[in-house]
Amino acid sequence: MSVWVVKQQSQKTFTGVNAGFDAVLGARGSKLQLVLNAIFHLEASPGNLAWQDFLDIQKNPNVELAVPLAVGDNYHGYRLVGTTPDLFTRGEYSPGKHFEVQPGGEWNDPERREAVVGDFVARKLKLKVGDTFHPFHGLIYDERNQHSETYVVVGVLKPSNTPADRVIWIPLAGIQRMSGHDPRAATEVSAVLVKLRAGSAMAGFQLDMLYNKQGNRLTFAWPVGDVMGELFNKIGWFDRVLTLVSYLVALVAAGSILASIYNSMNERRRELAILRALGARRMTIFSTILLESATIAALGVAGGFVFYLGLMMVVAGIIREQTGVVLEPFAFNPVMLWSPVMFIALGALAGILPAFKAYRTDVASSLIPQS
Repeated sequence: MSVWVVKQQSQKTFTGVNAGFDAVLGARGSKLQLVLNAIFHLEASPGNLAWQDFLDIQKNPNVELAVPLAVGDNYHGYRLVGTTPDLFTRGEYSPGKHFEVQPGGEWNDPERREAVVGDFVARKLKLKVGDTFHPFHGLIYDERNQHSETYVVVGVLKPSNTPADRVIWIPLAGIQRMSGHDPRAATEVSAVLVKLRAGSAMAGFQLDMLYNKQGNRLTFAWPVGDVMGELFNKIGWFDRVLTLVSYLVALVAAGSILASIYNSMNERRRELAILRALGARRMTIFSTILLESATIAALGVAGGFVFYLGLMMVVAGIIREQTGVVLEPFAFNPVMLWSPVMFIALGALAGILPAFKAYRTDVASSLIPQS
C-alpha cells in the first residue's frame, strides 16, 4: 500500500505543482532542470539570462504575468531567492490562493535588505519577525562563505504547502548585488516565471516555437506539469521494481502461511480425527483450515495498516523537508480496499493444500494410541 500510494500521490502532486505559473523561461539547457530550480527550488540554475530577456517576455501580449527569480545564496542550507513584489501581490500559488504573511509581519521592501521567510524554514531555523541574519554564498551551506550583508526578517509566510515554504525570499537586487557575486549578475536573472493570458490557446505553442525552435539562447519550459511528467517517465523503471518487490513479498508471505499450516498438520492429526469422530464432516474440517489461513492473513493486514500509517508519515515528512511538496498519508486510495481483500484471498488460497491434507486425514489410524 505504501509503495502504491507514494507513487500515485508523488506523481499527482509533483505534476500538479506549478507555483501558479504556466511556464519557466531560462538559459539554454534542460527543461526539467529549469523547472526543478525555479518551481521546486531544487537543483542549480542552468545559467543566467539577461534582464532584457525578462523585459521582452514581460511585454509579450500573450503573457499576463512574468516574475524574475535570482538564486545563488543560502542560509544554513535553505535557499535565498530574489524576486519582485509581483510574485506575492499578483501571483497565485494555486487558483484563488495568494501568498500571505502571518500576523505581525509584512512584505519586504524591494529597496531594503529585508526578507520574508517561508513557514517551513521559519520553524526549522526558529526565525521570527525582527531577527537578523547573514546569507552564505552558494546553494550549499559552508560557514566559511558568509556574506557581510545583514538581512532583517520582516514577515513569515502562512503555510502554503508548496516549495515556497522552504525558501527565504529577498528583493531581486539583494541577490544580484550581493558582495562576492559576479558584477554581471546585477543585470541578469536566473529564470522567469511566466503566466499566460487566459484564452490564449496558442500562446504556449508560439512561445515554445520562438524560444526553443527558432532561438538557440534560451529555453522555454512549458507546460510545467508535462515537464515534471518527464521525470516520472525517467524513473518509471524504479516504480516497477518496487511494485514487483511488493508482489514478491506477498507471494513469500502466502508461502509462509502455507508452509506453517501444512507442517502443523502432522501434529494436529489426532485433533482433527477427534473432531471427525465427534461428527465433523470432511468439508467442515476443510473449511476450518481455510478460515484459519484467511484469519492469519487478516491479522497481517490489520498489522499492515499500522505499519502503513507509520511508514507514510515518515516518507511524507522526508519528502516535505526535501522538496516542500506535501503528501497526505491519511487520504483514501482504492488500494486500501483491494489490497487487503487480495491478501486475505491469497491467504485463503495458501490454505487449500493444508486443508486438503486435513480433509484426507484417516480417522482410525490417527486415533490409535501412541506409545
